[in-house]
Amino acid sequence: MKLANDKLGAFDPAIAVPAYDRAALSHGIVHVGLGNFHRAHQAVYLDDLFALGLDHDWALTGAGVRAPDANMRQMLGDQDNLSTVIELDPEGARARVIGAMIDFAEVAPGNAPLIAKMAEEATRIVSLTVTEGGYFVSADTGTFDPTHPDIVADAATPEAPKTVFGAIVAALKARRAAGVPPFTVMSCDNLPGNGDVTRDAVVGFAQLIDLDLADWIEGQVAFPNGMVDRITPATGETERTLAASMGIDDPVPVTCEPFRQWVLEDKFTLGRPRLEEVGVTFTDDVHAYERMKIRILNGGHAVIAYPGALLGCELAHDAMAHPLVHAFFRKVEAEEILPHVHAVPEFTPDQYLELIDARFSNPAIKDTTRRLCLDGSNRQPKFIVPSIRDGLAAGVSINGLALLSALWCRYCIGQIEDGSEIAPNDPSWDRLTTTAARAKDTPMAWLDMRDVYGDLATVPAFAERFASWLGLIWAQGTEAALNAYLKEQ
Repeated sequence: MKLANDKLGAFDPAIAVPAYDRAALSHGIVHVGLGNFHRAHQAVYLDDLFALGLDHDWALTGAGVRAPDANMRQMLGDQDNLSTVIELDPEGARARVIGAMIDFAEVAPGNAPLIAKMAEEATRIVSLTVTEGGYFVSADTGTFDPTHPDIVADAATPEAPKTVFGAIVAALKARRAAGVPPFTVMSCDNLPGNGDVTRDAVVGFAQLIDLDLADWIEGQVAFPNGMVDRITPATGETERTLAASMGIDDPVPVTCEPFRQWVLEDKFTLGRPRLEEVGVTFTDDVHAYERMKIRILNGGHAVIAYPGALLGCELAHDAMAHPLVHAFFRKVEAEEILPHVHAVPEFTPDQYLELIDARFSNPAIKDTTRRLCLDGSNRQPKFIVPSIRDGLAAGVSINGLALLSALWCRYCIGQIEDGSEIAPNDPSWDRLTTTAARAKDTPMAWLDMRDVYGDLATVPAFAERFASWLGLIWAQGTEAALNAYLKEQ
């Protein structure tokens, strides 16, 4: 049965449906980036909150700035903006229908409908999931890059921007002109200091077109830092078939693990929903949670993904079940990542690692190593390189992380060890494959990618270990390299 407001009562009682009157909801949040993670995370928290009878004036309006977002708008609109979320517990899958989103702004060139919606007085939060690579961060400076071609193009036509940051600045400009207070801009992406990074992008773009506006934004707009967490695989035929087996006809169902976490700074310009009532942690120490999650979980994904993929493991839990990959994961985490992570009230680093081990090993998730290998050129500098730099500064081992970099390089040649082709899996795939081929004979060609590694090619303690591991991988294979690392004291 297709999702629709008037059919919710007809679904199997085992499927949870909105326990509130959706007609009574009113708009409060524009969310840009209606991918799986948002619909399994922020939208679920709001659905839980609305079910308590609270804050029905904080409903979501979806939005996007890319042409493909129009397809998502069409599919969700055809089902009254309802979403299926299926929690994949080893004990059995549980489905629920999420009703927190009530509209989806038209996706159009120049983003006029999105800008108009953000400019409405009822919009009090604009939230984002635009991927780690969507913030125009310069690898050289670690801050917003005003010379990026997309930003330069938007600055030339600020009334018809193509980027989300151009659209946000246009909406804030309209609100200022109308005497309407600014909304909060809340990133929900996996970035260290995601609120600070977002502020840099918004203010940095505004400085290109209107210095007074930029000063107003910097002084008046809140950009809370936050940490988000829920493993959410990509949707394909398997997920659609699972939804259908439960009696749900949904072309874009979301599957996810049962665990979820959201930690936020309590900094909001025009108020916020009472999310603490549904498990969100508000704290001034977001960065400790963020470091723990990004280093141990996101970094850990890379640690299992590249060796797992090269050895033919298609699923994450299969990689965790591979003795060498699992042992590599545990040793790198314990010796090279955990020493640079601090405890939070809920977990010590060791306790968090045990949780992550169990989550990665969940056979119900069916997360793919391909998804975890995706976009390494943006993820490695954020999830792995910081641990390398901390290890070098502290004088502790970075040997396993050097091996991981070599495994990523080997993966980017475009073939796994049985000769099977790897389909393009990075926005910079052509550059990566070309560089990986050169690195086979000249390892430093890989480390010379300054947007990923900065100056690490000039640091012998790392560069020499990387070159040694890459040579061993090409000479004897991934298993031999993993065995060699695991035997080292």
